[in-house]
Amino acid sequence: MDNENKVTKWYFFAAIMLVVFDQATKLAVKGFDIFGFKHDGMYYGQSIPVIGDFLQWTYIENPGMAFGIEFGWAKIFLSLFSIVASIALAVYLYKITFASHSVRVGITLILAGAVGNLIDRVFYGALYGTQPLFYGHVVDFVQVDIPDINFLGLHYTHFPVFNVADSCVTCGFITLLIFHSKIPSLKEAFRQGKQELPDNAIEPDLSAEHNGNQQLP
Repeated sequence: MDNENKVTKWYFFAAIMLVVFDQATKLAVKGFDIFGFKHDGMYYGQSIPVIGDFLQWTYIENPGMAFGIEFGWAKIFLSLFSIVASIALAVYLYKITFASHSVRVGITLILAGAVGNLIDRVFYGALYGTQPLFYGHVVDFVQVDIPDINFLGLHYTHFPVFNVADSCVTCGFITLLIFHSKIPSLKEAFRQGKQELPDNAIEPDLSAEHNGNQQLP
């Protein structure tokens, strides 16, 4: 069990490192002025080619969910739900020490992505003086070119701009879809450590021992 706990710590460490990387990239794009250290970052809407037109850094912000999906006035509920979901994912990851590494990697990625974007929503607005606490916008900057799409009035010239946290969530969900048959249920996760008898097992009759009597064969 001690060995499994050590392995679990590495999953949480990996999640923390992904969150740090996500936040570092966002601060590099958005800019900051903290404790005398100032970095201007990119101006809003600026694009920097990385691999021609195929891959660009494009600084935008969205007030909603991943990939720019709007959430409107219910943003406070999204922020609060994200907090609860992040805590639930962390507890679940801690409990499934018996699960396959593939499943634990998937949960780790989703946890890291959820926390990464949660930090933006909860703190960025207040830190930068643009929105109240819990109403901050998520920083996106990765723009990938795709063939033009015209469908039912929708027109796309590139994939929705995203960030490192979005990528973590997407990769995590894909991993869990591939290995969905190995995902432990909540019941399995929270009954670990308890010795359960099989359904057809017969519990021993200890009444004689309690009475101080010894039964002969």
